[in-house]
Amino acid sequence: MPPAAAEPLTPERILATTEEVLRRFGPTKANVVDVARALGVSHGSVYRHFPSKAALREAVTNRWLAKSVVMLEEITSAPAEPAPSKLESWLEALFEAKRHKAGGDPELFATYTVLLAENSDVVDRHLAELLAQLTRIIGEGVSAGSLTAPDVPAAARAVFDATGRFHDPAYAADWSSPSITTEFEAVTALVIRGLRP
Repeated sequence: MPPAAAEPLTPERILATTEEVLRRFGPTKANVVDVARALGVSHGSVYRHFPSKAALREAVTNRWLAKSVVMLEEITSAPAEPAPSKLESWLEALFEAKRHKAGGDPELFATYTVLLAENSDVVDRHLAELLAQLTRIIGEGVSAGSLTAPDVPAAARAVFDATGRFHDPAYAADWSSPSITTEFEAVTALVIRGLRP
């Protein structure tokens, strides 16, 4: 049932509806006409906010990824937590966010996996944001003496790569394994131990 016509058509409303349309039809069948129909507007109205189907798909992908970045930024910016604990919390939150997305809504997760492949610039920006957060956490630890790294950005990249099995969508099938939490904890402990002075 389309929303009431009096409700203003905003980019956020279009993106939320696009997510629902993608969930229903999948990335290959969903189109701007489906989104407009679900909104109760003409497809031209959608194009006034997003000039193309590609722009709409890029924006919805960016919106999906940004949710994780915002949540992780709260951990990164926590003033009182020591860097080793913050790093552990950050890695755990990233893993749980990815695992929740994959297990909680597998159809939409599969859809976004397709969209991520289409939008490499969005993915590159997302990865840069995550690496910047890790760099800040490790840098704080180095400044406080609780972590050591001769090259902080390289250490952040190494941590991200070493824990890839727990956040890279290519490994999503592993995330439902009964032993995955134990494996995550072992890798995380090893990584943090390797950064301690």
